Amino acid sequence: MNMHPWSRLLDLKARQHGLSKTPHAVGMRPVSYGVLASILAMAVTIPAVGSSLQWPSLVVPSNSEHHVGKVVFVELVTPDLASTEQFYTGLFGWAFQNAQSDGRQYGTASANGHIVAELMQKPLSPDAKKRPAWLAFMSVRDVDATERAALQDGAKILFGPRDFPGRGREAVFTDPQGAVFAVLKSSSGDPPDVLAAPGDWIWSALITSNPDTDAAFYQKLFDYDVFDITGEAPEQHLMLASDNYARASANSIPANRPNAHPHWLNFVRVDDATAMSAKVVALGGRVLVEPRIDRHGGMVAIVADPNGTPFGLLEWSETESKVVMP
Repeated sequence: MNMHPWSRLLDLKARQHGLSKTPHAVGMRPVSYGVLASILAMAVTIPAVGSSLQWPSLVVPSNSEHHVGKVVFVELVTPDLASTEQFYTGLFGWAFQNAQSDGRQYGTASANGHIVAELMQKPLSPDAKKRPAWLAFMSVRDVDATERAALQDGAKILFGPRDFPGRGREAVFTDPQGAVFAVLKSSSGDPPDVLAAPGDWIWSALITSNPDTDAAFYQKLFDYDVFDITGEAPEQHLMLASDNYARASANSIPANRPNAHPHWLNFVRVDDATAMSAKVVALGGRVLVEPRIDRHGGMVAIVADPNGTPFGLLEWSETESKVVMP
């Protein structure tokens, strides 16, 4: 099985420097983050969720897999559920199942036969200055133990821990640098480690003011293997892996945006980032960063849906893997 250029470069770096698992944060770069200067600070609104709603299981049929540190689920709070669903259905072919609880409307998105996202409608306040943002949920075995460890190391709790019937137990935090993230112990197990199909989430990137410190926080929390492949780039680029599988990256805020707020940015796999960027515009969204070849060989673009929610588009060949060689 061939490795993606990022993994091949990581393997080469590791062999050259005798690295396997490091005691401090080092990592990998999936996208040229100098081009993220146009991405502004993002915020997540934590909803008050009705307890009467039975949530669809993350994995059907259920399994016993738990891949700690893997992004297994994403959520979005949107001011217009119907138009948002129309956009993502038109762009990726997602199918939505809708429900209502305690006066709130929800939409569960499925692609390639499994759940990829949960959406909730919540009006934005007239003076809202921050855009909606996709919230990534990392897998854990024990949400309460993770909460204690995160708070001890400088995180802050925003929501939970709380049980959701059919889904599992979850909590939402800000990390020590202020980036929002969530954790989930799925009651139906985690999706298996297979290459995401087009239309599925494939990568998550942390843009932060201090990659070493923040990556060390996540390394301790999720027992990541962390590698440095910054190379000659001016910004630091770190890769986070677990179970010998590349999960995410931690990256410097670009020097020309020193006041940008730390945040996570999530990427969907596509066959053609250029064509999909044009489709985003045709559906009412915007291209924030034009498609371009990343230094590791993949075409990437940063776009936003009609409500201004940013996300990435990332090409990935079927012959390439996210497996990280020890």
